[in-house]
Amino acid sequence: MSEGISYLKAGTSLSSWLRTLDHKRIALLYLGTLVVFFAIGGVAALLMRLELWDAGTSVVSPDVYNRLFTLHGVIMVWFFLIPSIPAVLGNFLLPLMIGAKDLAFPRLNLWSWYLFVIGGAFTLAALLVGGVDTGWTFYTPYSSKFSDTDAVLVLAGVVIQGFSSIFTALNFIVTTHRMRAPGMGWFDLPLFVWAQYATSIIIAVATPVLTLAFALVIAERSGVFAVFDPAMGGDPLLYQHMFWFYSHPAVYIMILPGMGVVSEIVTCFSRRPIFGYKAMAYSILGIAFIGFLVWGHHMFVSGQSVYAGLVFSVLSFVVAVPSAIKVFNWTATMWGGAVRLTAPMIYALAFVLLFTFGGLTGLFLATLATDVHLHDTYFVVAHFHFIMVGGMVTAFLGGLHFWFPKITGRMYPERAARVSAVVILVGFVGTFLPQFVMGVQGMPRRYAVYPEVYEGWHMASTLGVGLLGVGYLMPLVYLVWAAWKGPTAGANPWKAAGVEWQAGSPPGVHNFDAEVVVAEMPYDYRAEVVSPSK
Repeated sequence: MSEGISYLKAGTSLSSWLRTLDHKRIALLYLGTLVVFFAIGGVAALLMRLELWDAGTSVVSPDVYNRLFTLHGVIMVWFFLIPSIPAVLGNFLLPLMIGAKDLAFPRLNLWSWYLFVIGGAFTLAALLVGGVDTGWTFYTPYSSKFSDTDAVLVLAGVVIQGFSSIFTALNFIVTTHRMRAPGMGWFDLPLFVWAQYATSIIIAVATPVLTLAFALVIAERSGVFAVFDPAMGGDPLLYQHMFWFYSHPAVYIMILPGMGVVSEIVTCFSRRPIFGYKAMAYSILGIAFIGFLVWGHHMFVSGQSVYAGLVFSVLSFVVAVPSAIKVFNWTATMWGGAVRLTAPMIYALAFVLLFTFGGLTGLFLATLATDVHLHDTYFVVAHFHFIMVGGMVTAFLGGLHFWFPKITGRMYPERAARVSAVVILVGFVGTFLPQFVMGVQGMPRRYAVYPEVYEGWHMASTLGVGLLGVGYLMPLVYLVWAAWKGPTAGANPWKAAGVEWQAGSPPGVHNFDAEVVVAEMPYDYRAEVVSPSK
């Protein structure tokens, strides 16, 4: 049981929130900030789709379109997709799931949020005032020499955000190692915790490489020295290697936490322990490891050695194996189970569908011959969004609905939640499925003006965005309402298993009254708290 006073009522002043060391409150601070960033990135995407409604220039100029593209990419990747599940659900749930009273370094946790806000302010200042036209990849030498926009401020903001991510990752790693409840071994951990742990390792190892790459771009742009400019003996491909050494593992920074969320939801609403728990845990670690070895598949057309391309192609197929294990095990868990199609479960099923489809289309890009044709087309855009946006955002919303009673102590309207989940799925498929067709036909990405032959497909994609926007607005409305007016939830409204459901809804300030002792658990990691002892 948790302490009597809820964490939401332990001080209601603004100062009590801005100075809090409670991991649960910090998670909500992140949630509020992420909603703002998601809205800004979403508006940029809507403006781009409206411009692409017809083949000519209608809403914005090609130059403004490039700046909107950069704004959308930078905000969505670094200020929503990467931090969303770890910073919100990870922050809130990881200590609860392992029976701890907080993260290992509460002050560092609060500082990570402040750095996130500061980095976001730097980035938005440049992206909204004047804009930046380099694209979210900041390819050199354009970003380091030729662009007349304020790329330095954006790069500095992303670097600051990187330190925020590293602080969170270190906190999760140490907490998982040192603060597990007595009786909870490594193979007793929830798969959500495994996913956060593996993601944290990726962040801690990969983010410094991106930081160095961006620092070198800032130095070159400031005239300190040249590293990437070929006119001064530099190598622009060096930047691409550094960028993608981070950015491909970053794909798994975004998607691994979603896999952890879906594993918890599928288990709960199938009323069956996860099929092949150990295989799932090892596959999470396998994805984290192999993810560092495949960055070169983004550079098949860059002129790198054909033998290097062959190696990266093979490794790209290899990394699909642990991902396929997850899809198989989720399906096997549901097979024969008493599946309940609640809103979280619908989101989880949508994740499996979109992730599987996006992963299979990735195999075309991992093949040398087909990638030459599909590279830099709308096929890449659709593939990326099916996994990162369709998969990750769907998992995030599923997790938010699943643990909403635990976070707020209230229930949301289930029927509205189910409708919104279906609307999001239909709107998403309607948006990005036409882009696969355009990509196969050769439509290049990042163009504001295009041949009229693609106009019908772009119109269909824009209509899908409208439906998707409605789907995203619906949870914002009813979850905000439910947080204040929703019916009271019990400690465990889903009849789920796990240590976090032994705490109150919402939990107390220190999560549990006393030290949590976990009974011996089988590999399905279904925790049972026995008499908490002083």
